[in-house]
Amino acid sequence: MQHFYVDVLQGRGSYYELGLLAGQKLKQSPLFTVHQKRRKTSLRSYDIDLEQVKRFFQSFAPFMWEEFEGLSKSLGWSLYDVVHEYSGFQADDVNSGCSALMNNGVFARNYDYHPKTYEGRLLLWQPDHGYASIGISGRLIGRIDGMNEKGLVIGFHFVNRRRAGDGFTCSVIARMVLDTCSTTDEAIALLRSIPHRHAFNYSLYDISMKSAVVEASPRGVHVHTQVLACANHFVSNELAAENRYHTIESKERLHSLQQHSESAQDTAERFKLFNDPAYGIFKKKYASWAGTLHTSVYEPASLNVLLGIGEGARPISIDFGRWLAGERLPITRLFGHIDSNELFVHM
Repeated sequence: MQHFYVDVLQGRGSYYELGLLAGQKLKQSPLFTVHQKRRKTSLRSYDIDLEQVKRFFQSFAPFMWEEFEGLSKSLGWSLYDVVHEYSGFQADDVNSGCSALMNNGVFARNYDYHPKTYEGRLLLWQPDHGYASIGISGRLIGRIDGMNEKGLVIGFHFVNRRRAGDGFTCSVIARMVLDTCSTTDEAIALLRSIPHRHAFNYSLYDISMKSAVVEASPRGVHVHTQVLACANHFVSNELAAENRYHTIESKERLHSLQQHSESAQDTAERFKLFNDPAYGIFKKKYASWAGTLHTSVYEPASLNVLLGIGEGARPISIDFGRWLAGERLPITRLFGHIDSNELFVHM
């Protein structure tokens, strides 16, 4: 059994100040050594045109560029190094499996991945321009899943990284959506227009209870609206060729999610469905990069979040609306455990 924690970072101010804070906290963490070592691999793996990336951010999420400048200052890295490492442009993500169910005003999601990739950071940030959001970070500036002040929720689901294209990776795309979109329709429009590095599903839900799954790859985007659930394969005929050869487990999981869609109504029931391994949605394949690390349940109408770390978690309830009104979350760290000996490098 492996015990681990997630740090809570929260604040209000400019994107530059967020970059400063994120960099300062990173330098105090064992993750910084991991990221420094990763730089050698990153530099060998891909190149970026700094001005091209800046133009993309100016088009899709202009304020985020200030965050890179803050990171550059706090890390003591050049702006090129920060953008190359954290912008998500041309980078690679490793396979992960994730599940989501969105109906009856509730969006529930499991994030399944390898423990050594987990950054262990829950961020609440209210910028002086752009939308405030709450979510667990990925690749420092990105978000694994989250909800913004307008009640828009997003999660992503790996499909394939074969035949990668020129574009952005999933966690940074999720962050762009949270920062700039207020509805499912606005998120769909952004996901149609942004260049995608790999093939991913993006699950969406908003305050009007409009759900969608956006199938996105470097070669096309297909949208399904008013869907119940999402797993790790494309279901449209148009993009079926993007799927991996083995999709049986993902299809079985999607069927299970659809069957449970009416049996678990409120946030507590939905959390148990996703976080209790007895229901088959929580996964323990950590060595295969597909074990559940956290369970998130979002209520767009109330802006309430139920978050649990690891297996059989005792979830914490976060009233994001009250936080937006000025209250500070009186929690600095969340604790949990998984049934695995795989190590977390952020601790």
